[in-house]
Amino acid sequence: MDIEHRIARLEALEAIRQLKHRYLNACDLKEVESIRDCFAEGPIVVDYEGVGRFEDRDRFVALYQSLACHPRVLDSHHGANPEIELVDADSARGRWALAYFNVDAETGATRRLGLVYADEYRRINGHWKIVVTRTRLISAVAGEPRQPVPA
Repeated sequence: MDIEHRIARLEALEAIRQLKHRYLNACDLKEVESIRDCFAEGPIVVDYEGVGRFEDRDRFVALYQSLACHPRVLDSHHGANPEIELVDADSARGRWALAYFNVDAETGATRRLGLVYADEYRRINGHWKIVVTRTRLISAVAGEPRQPVPA
């Protein structure tokens, strides 16, 4: 592989890492339009175990907004251990570990999940987008809501 191809490969890998990090950060910050922009327009697959399956980004984003975009919902997504494979110049697949923590600020209920993402990416008009993302649950721990203090 010549130096130009090696540099293009490294740039593609880094762009995909940045895409996934942008998506996870946007989820934590409730940046709905940034989440939408991480996905390709048109037919895609979002298949999140326990949440649902979606075949376009707008339906997925609408559900995200209805579930997560409330002051009481505090989320923390930490993606790690990326394994990214370039299939060709404009397509790739990746696997990521996710440590997810959620708090309901009103009740104190918590949820900690360990997930694995299986993603597919496509470069469209020079920008990498998610075209398929699936999760598999690895672990789950739920904390009970706090009990009201008796008067």
